[in-house]
Amino acid sequence: MLQLLRESGPGLLVPSAWLFVMGAQVDIVSSRSIFIAHLVMAAFITFFLATGWNDMSTGALAGWRAVMVVGLGITLAGIAGFLVSTASEALLTTSLVGWMLLPAAGLAYTGRQLTDASTIYMGSAALSGLGAVIYTLSLAGVGSGLVGLGLVGVGQTVGIVDAVVRR
Repeated sequence: MLQLLRESGPGLLVPSAWLFVMGAQVDIVSSRSIFIAHLVMAAFITFFLATGWNDMSTGALAGWRAVMVVGLGITLAGIAGFLVSTASEALLTTSLVGWMLLPAAGLAYTGRQLTDASTIYMGSAALSGLGAVIYTLSLAGVGSGLVGLGLVGVGQTVGIVDAVVRR
């Protein structure tokens, strides 16, 4: 059961997380809910690292282990953004954009490792990266943050669903 959760869980968690973030973007999801989601995400990442560390030591999974290690720090920065008044905006933005870019790097790494699925993973990385750029531009008043989040969500979902199916 634990193995099945580790292997299949991300296929549900990734798209759910991005839908949740998009809900926050349009004020359907409260900031308190996003704070709780950060706490849950930190727990899930810790769980996946603790239970799968050895399994993620080679190949494409080694790249994802690195994404999760750095991602835990980025998630903790987001948690800190809710708890401190100084630099809270910077911490929250770092967490959000970090979770756009880290998986994009992991998807590109996977595309280089799995040449038979390179198009899927490189395309997923490109969508996620483009979404991060569009979202970041929206912070300066150019473009739609929701479009950026949608591209990130689609890109990361395609990659993780392929990984779950391919396992």
